[in-house]
Amino acid sequence: MNIEERIHAALERHFREVVSPNTPPSLRAAIEHAILPGGALIRPQLYMAVAVVSGDDAPLLTDAGAVALELMHCASLVHDDMPCFDNAQMRRGKKSVHAAFSEPIALLTGDALIVMAYQVLLSESAKRPLSAEHSNRILKMMSVLSQGVGVPNGIVAGQAWECESKVDLWKYQRSKTGSLFTAAVFMGAIVAGANPEPWRAVGESLGDAYQIADDIRDVIGQVDLIGKPVGQDAEHGRPSAAQALGLEGANLEFKRLIESAANGVPHCEGREILRAMIYKESERLVPQSEYQKFVQLAKARSTAADAVL
Repeated sequence: MNIEERIHAALERHFREVVSPNTPPSLRAAIEHAILPGGALIRPQLYMAVAVVSGDDAPLLTDAGAVALELMHCASLVHDDMPCFDNAQMRRGKKSVHAAFSEPIALLTGDALIVMAYQVLLSESAKRPLSAEHSNRILKMMSVLSQGVGVPNGIVAGQAWECESKVDLWKYQRSKTGSLFTAAVFMGAIVAGANPEPWRAVGESLGDAYQIADDIRDVIGQVDLIGKPVGQDAEHGRPSAAQALGLEGANLEFKRLIESAANGVPHCEGREILRAMIYKESERLVPQSEYQKFVQLAKARSTAADAVL
């Protein structure tokens, strides 16, 4: 079973364990809609890859951490799509939760997913006696996850920056997107009993790159790749790297950050595999052939418009 298959299996297993048939039917259906079959799973994959190269000596706990990360990410997507924020009708190529189940159910779904993330981690200690070492790892993982989601620098803070009249672009993006990537690599090291600090550069660089990629795709219009509406940054007046740096500048910064993430992988047995994973993900995030097509088309349109004038 590869890492992606392992995460899918863990998501299915923990969903069945936590969300019982006694859950209100609409809420149960909405939670399942939000998390299954799952998106790209890049955060839990990154987390699990770090755990594997660090020893992965507690695989069931590792699985629980991957699920907790994905549940937190899904919660942020459900809330982000709601009418009070993006009012997005699509997510991951299907109806967003509020569009499919109503705004009240979407709000409750996001809240439930946040609680479920902690339930999943705590459930491992309830299922079987754990050593003091493994119990301590759970506490550390919960602390790191809380920092990646809450205030002052987590996802919630990043979302709140969208409500401010003046925004520091990099602080906003580091909170809204980068925080959970850093949490992912830290948790991956912690769950295997390793020092998380050497992984910081990987998490921070990849998190920043991911947000810039999202800004780029929002401009060039790859609905099929991102599974949600494009043009949202301009429509909602949100800060964007593509706006701040220009599209070419944003693409160059994206490439720089990918190199920084790949070069930041600590020396370990699986270093080259992890580096290859990062480069492969970069091409999925911003396919350079599609980017070049967009740039060339934009230049052709500009030239044609100048000729008319």
